[in-house]
Amino acid sequence: MLTLSEGSSLKIKENSYNVPRLVIGAPQGRSGKTTFTLGLLRALSSQGIKVQPFKKGPDYIDTNWHTVAAGTVSRNLDAYFMTQQELCESVFCHTRDKNVAVIEGAMGLYDGSDLKGSSSTAEIAKITRTPVLLVVDATRMTRSIAAMVMGYQHFDPDVQILGVVLNKVARNRHEKVARESIEEFCKVPVVGAIPKDLNLTIPDRHLGLITSGEIHETNQLLDYFAEIIIKHVDLDLVLKLAQSAPEIPNISDYFKVNQSEVPKVRSNAPKIGIIRDAAFSFYYPENIEALQRQGAELVTIKALSDDKLPSDLDALYIGGGFPEVFAAELEKNQSIREEIKGCAEKGLPIYAECGGLMYLGRTIRTSDQCYNMVGLLPFDTQMERKPQGHGYTLMKVSQAQPWFDQDTEVKGHEFHNSRIINLPSEIEFGFQVKRGHGIDGQSDGICYKNVFASYNHLHAIGCPAWAERMVELALLYKQKKWLSIEKVAGQN
Repeated sequence: MLTLSEGSSLKIKENSYNVPRLVIGAPQGRSGKTTFTLGLLRALSSQGIKVQPFKKGPDYIDTNWHTVAAGTVSRNLDAYFMTQQELCESVFCHTRDKNVAVIEGAMGLYDGSDLKGSSSTAEIAKITRTPVLLVVDATRMTRSIAAMVMGYQHFDPDVQILGVVLNKVARNRHEKVARESIEEFCKVPVVGAIPKDLNLTIPDRHLGLITSGEIHETNQLLDYFAEIIIKHVDLDLVLKLAQSAPEIPNISDYFKVNQSEVPKVRSNAPKIGIIRDAAFSFYYPENIEALQRQGAELVTIKALSDDKLPSDLDALYIGGGFPEVFAAELEKNQSIREEIKGCAEKGLPIYAECGGLMYLGRTIRTSDQCYNMVGLLPFDTQMERKPQGHGYTLMKVSQAQPWFDQDTEVKGHEFHNSRIINLPSEIEFGFQVKRGHGIDGQSDGICYKNVFASYNHLHAIGCPAWAERMVELALLYKQKKWLSIEKVAGQN
């Protein structure tokens, strides 16, 4: 049997695609797979095992927690944005220098966007040929759990469920009957039984878990999760199951030769600012890396605390997050809001998604307060109790603007509890909504000068031209700035 000490020395063999890996699935959401995954990541990494975390689907918050727990940047695997080849190559590429990959699923194992289970956790498991460890909420069930597991085993024979974790176990007899039933009838091992524990939770809000950066005791909480996993889960058996994963399929010949893309080297590298703090934290690492591969120099800006933008900035990227939660602090920092507005009026390229869209408007309105924002775009944002847009999107580029080629289609996703109000009828939109809600059910992507602001989140793998276009716009802006400076110098 593979042991923890052996696991820490595991290396992926050269020219081998037998990456040790597991998908963490569950019969339904809130079964405990996220807390189990976080505890597993911290437990393995604390014992010297290099673990690469992944999250199924377009999730920013869970990947942020994964990253802190494992000490390695977590990645998203999404069959809507990525081809089968891209999914498999992502798993291999990011795990080849690690010991094991852990892929956390979303919702129930077979829950997808249609009858076929498209974009489900099971689909990711099948595409990447990754075995599944099923986390089951054992509340008020014993022998019946075996019937449930057996159903999941036979629902799709191409999904290989290799083990079960019992969660919220009441007492020893509860565990004994459930464990024996599963191992007798389902012929798979129960690798762990986690007792009921009210402390095995992470606070959440309207869009899911709160972000890891908002809890001062983040590491203490993750360490506690790890202690529970180490005590109640057979980690050696978990590693053995991961090691049984077959070779990853769909690795292209090109990828085998060129396993990393060399970033472009530019003598005139444009400087792109990324607003990244507690209010704006929703960024895919692939988006950041795509800008770097295009030769951009990236600089972090904090809308909550920085009083001005860098003087040599050539473009600005404002991702999603929770500006409504930090609206008072954002309003208080008037100087940077005025700087952003002034630079945008002068032509600074700005790409803003969801929370960034809200920030560029006039105000954010909650149930009892109204907070001033940048005021660049002519609308207000009203917070609501229920989601106003949730799910995958498909946008058709509807008019000539500098960010996307006209009539192309852009895949994305949205998840917001806000809506745009008081928007003038003459506003120009860059997207026509073919799937999703966008700003008004028909349009998304407000265009103003070199600004593009939408509810739609995109992923650079699914929209590779985005980073190239942003860097092109930044270079054009930089060139115009220098021409303007030289003109003024010549006049003097």
